Amino acid sequence: KWKNLYQIQGERKRIMRETCSKYKSNSRRIITPYHVSRIFVEDKYRVLYCEVPKAGCSNWKRVLMVLNGLASSTKDIQHNTVHYGNYLKRLDGFDHKGIYHRLNTYTKMLFIREPFEKLVSAFRDKFEHPNNYYHPVFGKAIISRYRVNATKEALRTGSGVKFKEFIQYLLDVHRPVGMDIHWDHVNRLCSPCLIDYDFVGKFESMEEDANFFLHLIGAPQNLTFPKFKDRHSNEERTTTKITQQYFAQLSPSQRQQSYDFYYMDYLMFNYSKP
Repeated sequence: KWKNLYQIQGERKRIMRETCSKYKSNSRRIITPYHVSRIFVEDKYRVLYCEVPKAGCSNWKRVLMVLNGLASSTKDIQHNTVHYGNYLKRLDGFDHKGIYHRLNTYTKMLFIREPFEKLVSAFRDKFEHPNNYYHPVFGKAIISRYRVNATKEALRTGSGVKFKEFIQYLLDVHRPVGMDIHWDHVNRLCSPCLIDYDFVGKFESMEEDANFFLHLIGAPQNLTFPKFKDRHSNEERTTTKITQQYFAQLSPSQRQQSYDFYYMDYLMFNYSKP
């Protein structure tokens, strides 16, 4: 079993490196704090984890907190503690020497997810549920720019953004509001062409990949990757089928443009075109 998983890792890293060398001329650029701002540090087991939202990041942070001795079990850690507790250090919080020392000696990993599924998961989470950040900040701007005859109420609250409007915003080069980590490219969040990751896990094979990673770093035997769904736990996880239902609302050209938008992620992580 391990042998097979080692081979899968080798293959994923090979594809990632080949894509980088083919498309990225900047592979020798200097690594700055900006490039490592999404990377969480666990010093005890010497792990660097690049956070990709909607690809198991809450549960990975729970695992890092347990490894670090901040909690005895992943079950004990609330969502807000994970995301707003500031218990885990980020790599950009260290000086130049500290950053490079960790990049050169720690096990660097990231977990990714099929780009369209990740996008739909983010849309459902941020726009289909009450949210006192995404509705007023993104929702208002999106509705006022892309909805013809928007009601005063919609313009006031920013609630009720439609998937098609969200995609219009995403593909607009003159976006009314900036990018957000929940739908940015993995390529931009984690800089895999600059940082040579040791382990590339996939959301689609999360349990197997996560427990293989824990085995590799010598984590305690009783620590396994948590299976629970962190937010809106009574709601079905975003699946391929659910993703297709959302993308069916778009025109063929919008679907193609969305694919082009995430082209590097599709290529680099070997996901087939939907």
